[in-house]
Amino acid sequence: MTEGLPQLVPEAERGGFDRRMLEALVCPLTQAPLHYDAERQELVSKAAALAFPIRRGIPIMLVDEARPLD
Repeated sequence: MTEGLPQLVPEAERGGFDRRMLEALVCPLTQAPLHYDAERQELVSKAAALAFPIRRGIPIMLVDEARPLD
């Protein structure tokens, strides 16, 4: 690993999600907290009834990319 890079780089390279980012992220519509669904690799906003995908370890916080919750 290259010196000076954040520790979350290896996790992101594996396609995982650094859960510490969850503390800083909120739903872009409601500003409500998000919940991490590890199985589906999504951040879920119960307030907006949307699930935002995580691709290659990066949360895609665009409403147009979100999946409506069932």
